[in-house]
Amino acid sequence: MLRQTLDQRGSAGTGLRIELRFDLRGRTAGQVRIRSRGDYLIRYNPELLRRGGADFLERTVPHEVAHVVAHERFGPMIRPHGPEWQRIMRTLGAEPSRCHNYDVTDLGQRRLQRFDYHCSCAEHCLTSIRHNRIVKGQRYYCRRCGEPLRRGRRDR
Repeated sequence: MLRQTLDQRGSAGTGLRIELRFDLRGRTAGQVRIRSRGDYLIRYNPELLRRGGADFLERTVPHEVAHVVAHERFGPMIRPHGPEWQRIMRTLGAEPSRCHNYDVTDLGQRRLQRFDYHCSCAEHCLTSIRHNRIVKGQRYYCRRCGEPLRRGRRDR
């Protein structure tokens, strides 16, 4: 199906790159990252692959591949698990389910690091996600006073 999609779009052999990694941890079975047009990263959780075996190969692998096909065929504006993705899953012979049902009770959950920020009226605690966005140039403002948030604790 991926080859058929590429042939229809005239993209076959023109640089579609899919990198596979088995480095995902925690409770997520698989993940697709769309880096740029024709450049994808599919990550799989090796522990859940070990636990799930054939079921993982029959459900999780097509799940992530269907995301790539859906993006190539229908573009970036579709819902991640919408009707286009579901149709592709059925074509691949897989049930279009959003979540896996593997036992993950003993697997760790992602813990976000917290960073102290402040404005003139209060102290704020931001997660590593927002902190990294600030490092890259995005600004966050206090909802109360409207000032941009600054790194560190407030002087008293």
